[in-house]
Amino acid sequence: MSSSAAKLGIESSIKPKPKLRALLVEDNQLDAELVLRALRKDSFEVSAVIVQDEAGFTEALRTHSPEIVLADYNLPNWTGMEALTVLRLQSLDIPMILVSGALGDVTAVECIKQGATDYVLKDGLARLPEVVRRALKEKYERGLRHQAEEKLAKKVDELARSNADLEQFAYVASHDLQEPLRMVAAYTQLLSERYKGKLDESADKFIGYASEGALRMQVLIQDLLAFSRVGRVDADYASVDCNAVMEEVRKSLASAIQESDAVLAHADLPAIWGNPTQMAQVFQNLIGNAIKFRGTKPPEIFVHAERAGQQWLFSVTDNGIGIAPEFAENIFVVFQRLHPRTEYSGNGIGLAICKKIVERLGGKIWVESQAGSGSTFKFTVPLNGSKEKGGQA
Repeated sequence: MSSSAAKLGIESSIKPKPKLRALLVEDNQLDAELVLRALRKDSFEVSAVIVQDEAGFTEALRTHSPEIVLADYNLPNWTGMEALTVLRLQSLDIPMILVSGALGDVTAVECIKQGATDYVLKDGLARLPEVVRRALKEKYERGLRHQAEEKLAKKVDELARSNADLEQFAYVASHDLQEPLRMVAAYTQLLSERYKGKLDESADKFIGYASEGALRMQVLIQDLLAFSRVGRVDADYASVDCNAVMEEVRKSLASAIQESDAVLAHADLPAIWGNPTQMAQVFQNLIGNAIKFRGTKPPEIFVHAERAGQQWLFSVTDNGIGIAPEFAENIFVVFQRLHPRTEYSGNGIGLAICKKIVERLGGKIWVESQAGSGSTFKFTVPLNGSKEKGGQA
């Protein structure tokens, strides 16, 4: 290889120096030159503006758009930390490095606590390029984080709007559909009463299908309306005595409890911060399901709560038919059913309502179960805002 070709190869392998716009706060021209020389030596291609007071600093921020500020800690009429104040007032995220002849460790740490990026002593300028590179890298990563946070916040807002729109649609659709559906149900019922046995057997069957379908659709719409109402209107929150709620649920389910010979018991339950009507919905759905999905033995249901860290952990345990683990998440989805209607009534919305209520309280709900071995439904409610016995909400 010729010497000229070798020289060309070496030159082409040399990477260009990164450009850097620097703003120096310095009253000593010689010190400023030493700082710039340290940056230019195998490190940066620097374009710099040197200022000595606040007016010059503010003007340079506007005209020079610096990427880094290098400030002497103490000037005759100004200080480097005052430059940091100007950056904050203008909401500028520009790394500021103190470059000083003497700066004690205590003072340096205090300056960094107040917002300075780093400091370099003037007799140790060899480390300045590395400090600048690190500061620029941190700013770049900060910018990426900020962009990611902004995108996430935007997505969250979009999701919230989308959910609100869906809830509004579900509410309006289910509300507005009730009246025409009532008319369909009423007239199919009238047809059934007036013409049953007067037409052929197929006609009776078809009218029966229509009546049954209309009634089922009415129940579906009412359930959908109940589900949409959970998130549509802000409930009145207060201290809720779960023991009192359990007694109300026991009264509401008295007929089902008596018919199934169910045994319903509960430990001493805490007072929580929530809405009494919605908490009654949660307990009534969970206990009602325990009665409905019972095995050959009479249902035995026990409700318990314990403190777990910064939340209350509630458990509703039964001896029913249980749930296979692969369906443990699906059962909380709207209109998801594991059994045909001929075996168990309902539209599969009760657990979805429970999930929505618990999550609005800031908790979560899940089930621990095996098919044929009973189930334990668990849900959490944050302690924050709750009223413990002897405490204040």
